[in-house]
Amino acid sequence: MKHAKLLASMPGWSRREFLRAAGLSVAGLSLPPLLGGCGSDSGNGRGGMPPADEMAQAVPLTVDPDIPWWLQNGFGPVFDELEAVDLPTRGRIPPELNGLYVRNGSNPQSGHSPHWFFGDGMLHAIRLEGGRAVAYRNRYVRTPLYLAGHGFDTRMPPLGGNNQSNVSVVWHAGRLLSSGEVGFPHRIDPRDLSTIDAYDFDGALMTTSSFTAHPKIDPATGALHFFGYWVFPPYLQYHVADASGRVVHSQDIAVAKSSMIHSFAITEQDVVFWELPVLFDLTAALNGADNPFAWQPNYGARLGVMPLGGLASDIRWVEIEPCYVFHEVNAYRDGDDVILHVCRHDHMFDHDDLPATQLTLRRWELGTAGTELTFRDTVVSDRELELPSHDRRFTGRANRYGWAVDSREHPDTLDLGGIALIDFVSGEVRAWDPGLSRHANEAFFVPGGAGEGEGWLLSLVYNRADDATDLCIFDAQHPDHGPIAEIRTPRRIPHGFHGVWIPD
Repeated sequence: MKHAKLLASMPGWSRREFLRAAGLSVAGLSLPPLLGGCGSDSGNGRGGMPPADEMAQAVPLTVDPDIPWWLQNGFGPVFDELEAVDLPTRGRIPPELNGLYVRNGSNPQSGHSPHWFFGDGMLHAIRLEGGRAVAYRNRYVRTPLYLAGHGFDTRMPPLGGNNQSNVSVVWHAGRLLSSGEVGFPHRIDPRDLSTIDAYDFDGALMTTSSFTAHPKIDPATGALHFFGYWVFPPYLQYHVADASGRVVHSQDIAVAKSSMIHSFAITEQDVVFWELPVLFDLTAALNGADNPFAWQPNYGARLGVMPLGGLASDIRWVEIEPCYVFHEVNAYRDGDDVILHVCRHDHMFDHDDLPATQLTLRRWELGTAGTELTFRDTVVSDRELELPSHDRRFTGRANRYGWAVDSREHPDTLDLGGIALIDFVSGEVRAWDPGLSRHANEAFFVPGGAGEGEGWLLSLVYNRADDATDLCIFDAQHPDHGPIAEIRTPRRIPHGFHGVWIPD
């Protein structure tokens, strides 16, 4: 029973679970043609995965106008929780990749949600070991909302963990935390993806604080820097947890209203916030609005810089043109300037859905030398790059490389495309073109060498030609060359948000 040994790194998988998973794998689940062989290069069409040309067939991306785009095609929810072992693979999985890849995403258990952002959280995990794709498992995050079975409800404040946990996952201080847009994170057992509890950092968050979907780990100290925005004052709080996971610093940051602050950035010296004009509308929420956030450009937009681990009273702000930013690539200091690369939307939630926004990659420079902050905005690329990532060993430090999903224009949906490498020194953008039928998700960087960007990218890629998903592995320096390995998962995995790699 060689798989029993391979699964020992997931001790939560009991012998019964293993046998059931093995039985599912042998039975083939819904993919019998693909599970006939599991070699490292089974591309001849005789068992294993189908030839590459079959997988790259161009299937037009059509959208049913009677169904929300976030509930169809590659976004459509799945409902069962599966286990499988010894996943079929084309190419060669680097033997150095030993660990667990976990990705979160929005997956409404009812099959309906008012927006892509508001489904129940579902985690998908793939275990790599010794050059093999050992196991797959998926599980819903058992939040109170999920257990109650009624899904998203704007009239229920996200108190005490009563929130969706569908955006991100973070690994810190030996804890795997699943997080949503607001509310508490949920502690997850990495051995079997079971939900342990809503986690408040031993009471440090209290009932009315929150945890961002995008905390930052300082690579020098191991400290976790995070914030939370809230629907009542204090609208914004900043926290620091030390390397052991204990919250050691908290600050209330004065803002006038509850704005949707999805992410933030750190440098070696600074914390950088962007307060932009997507505001929470309490009246709309109490009236049961599908989306309680609205574009209100008259509120204005600004960037704030404060000392890392410092006092909120020292924050300084500079006004900018109204826009919206979900994600940054990274931030760092260059003398007196803070450099920040962001994926900038010209607006958000302005009586339309995401496909209508204009998206560009920008370089923001914040001058901090004078009594007032200065701001400079430069377009790096007008390609529709989103869901960015970087080498997290360089979080808050000068970085040359970033990666992002290279989207394609479509009037009725988000048409996720390939994976792009951005070289911020040369200005070059090199992208993998997966063909019209394949759609990549966030590319997570895993180190494989000492230098920045030496390693691999992991991305879940959906193929409409056969309604299936592969975990694709890329050489991080050359994603434009295409995957070096493609691992077929035992089910279609809906397009989602953010993942994490947990190394052995």
